[in-house]
Amino acid sequence: MKTYTYTEKKDTRSGFGAGLAELGRTNPNVVALCADLIGSLKMDEFIKENPERFFQIGIAEANMMGIAAGLTIGGKIPFTGTFANFSTGRVYDQIRQSIAYSGKNVKICASHAGLTLGEDGATHQILEDIGLMKMLPGMVVINPCDYNQTKAATIAIAEYDGPVYLRFGRPSVPIFTPADQKFEIGKAIQFTEGTDVTIVATGHLVWEALEASKALNEAGISAEVINIHTIKPLDDKAILDSVAKTGCIVTAEEHNYLGGLGESVARVLAQHHPTPQEFVATNDTFGESGTPVQLMDKYGLNSAAIQKAVKKVLKRK
Repeated sequence: MKTYTYTEKKDTRSGFGAGLAELGRTNPNVVALCADLIGSLKMDEFIKENPERFFQIGIAEANMMGIAAGLTIGGKIPFTGTFANFSTGRVYDQIRQSIAYSGKNVKICASHAGLTLGEDGATHQILEDIGLMKMLPGMVVINPCDYNQTKAATIAIAEYDGPVYLRFGRPSVPIFTPADQKFEIGKAIQFTEGTDVTIVATGHLVWEALEASKALNEAGISAEVINIHTIKPLDDKAILDSVAKTGCIVTAEEHNYLGGLGESVARVLAQHHPTPQEFVATNDTFGESGTPVQLMDKYGLNSAAIQKAVKKVLKRK
């Protein structure tokens, strides 16, 4: 069994900042907008090198989305930056009407997603943003797993013509994917091979899935781990090929099980290959204040929860 290790932890929002800075040097059409959260979104380097291509909108997120849509008409590629809650819930009408409906080439970049925003609590955490965004016609939804993949995804979406929702986070997490990777929108990545169960995970839960697979292997359970970094368009083939071999699946995400990755996977299975499935996700709830580790533990979003779900789904094969 292939195992993954890491030597460093870093927040995925810094991967976004590094990718945006790289785009500033290589793509003159890339512009950035922020709703008064430059430091939190790690946009400082881009701004320092390209002050004329940055727009500080202030705490006016709806206005930011409208301006971004307008900038695309002149051939610019706007990257908007604020917390995931304010990038989606606060401005859903503007995204739907001004960006998605007309297929504007706006990149909605959303930090501090999920429970791991931590101590700021339920009003700043969002656990329904993937559902909100994936239901918009034509919207691509991406949720990378570590610093390197977030940087690569940020660079890749500039080449894609159309609206994109890029989701990332605040806490430092292991860096375990290659620094020189090429990010392919809609192409899942298989990390481990297995014959007993498929684990598909996204975002911060990918590392937890890999940790779970190691523990399961020691217990004699062969788990296949797949990183679904693109939730829409979903890599149906990777999922179907894996469950054809393993016969059961666990989905893992830092999101409500209603409307998230798990439901997208369930649709594919129902249409093409009905398969026992268990969900590791929040259970129709808001979050609360606490450290990221405390919250992931309380809400069952970690390696232990994945192992428990695997043992449950194996009984249903």
